[in-house]
Amino acid sequence: MHLQVHPEVADALDAGRPVVALESTIISHGLPRPDNLRVAREIEDAVRSVGAVPATVAVVSGVPCVGLDDEALRTVAEDDEVVKVSARDLAVVVARGGHGATTVAATSHLAALAGIQVFATGGLGGVHRGARDTWDESADLTTLATTPITVVCAGVKSILDVPATLERMETLNIPVLGYRTDRFPGFYLADSGHPVTWQVESPGEVAAILHARAALECDGGLVLANPVASDHELDRALHDSVLEAGLAAAEASGVRGKDVTPFLLDFFHSATQGRSLEVNVALVKSNAVLAGQVAAALVA
Repeated sequence: MHLQVHPEVADALDAGRPVVALESTIISHGLPRPDNLRVAREIEDAVRSVGAVPATVAVVSGVPCVGLDDEALRTVAEDDEVVKVSARDLAVVVARGGHGATTVAATSHLAALAGIQVFATGGLGGVHRGARDTWDESADLTTLATTPITVVCAGVKSILDVPATLERMETLNIPVLGYRTDRFPGFYLADSGHPVTWQVESPGEVAAILHARAALECDGGLVLANPVASDHELDRALHDSVLEAGLAAAEASGVRGKDVTPFLLDFFHSATQGRSLEVNVALVKSNAVLAGQVAAALVA
């Protein structure tokens, strides 16, 4: 199956210029219409603002695309037939000629196939609350354990079991770097309440670590945890009360598996009167800028 790389992205990769992969699930399932299309373009613009080329990843009409033109981006944002696609779903959606919005796992896989080394997203998936009984763990983690890509994110989504996720990343040999922080971010919150072992201060330092990993033939990816700015983060008391209510609502509604995250994100949006959406957009743009800086340092 042919991997379609947008000409601008292909030219940048061939010339050794910085490229940043972007996921598309946030466009189709993470943001409300019609704001999602506008925000998708703003995220790409954030990457461009630091001299890197954005490569939004998706499956369009059965074709895995790395970098989207405006028509394809609009399809992902507006078509009701777009499904959420993780790495395990890619072949099915491609074979059936469908539209797919890629998760962190699927985006990482396709971006790495195209030769992209840096990827920006909002929050990483991880171990769900109650996973001791349900075994519910995002494929993001196992994919990163074997895929050579650096994911810039605001930690993991705060709706997850953060300490269990950190333990799993340690088991899977996924390094976690805190960007100018020794605390692991909690998506809507700058501090999840848990530490990170390694702190880095600049994109150049991250690039040096990535070059060292390559020289040492270290497998898999790396997580660069970039906390949301303090003036953007959600009020902690509000966050905790909404999360408790949202988890109860999900349980009462019988929401399970991959449907939990979009359900809770929508619950947060409603319960905070849109404030959580503002935080989400702010942190994704911040991650896009940092990812662009890291990609530039990596090819410098």
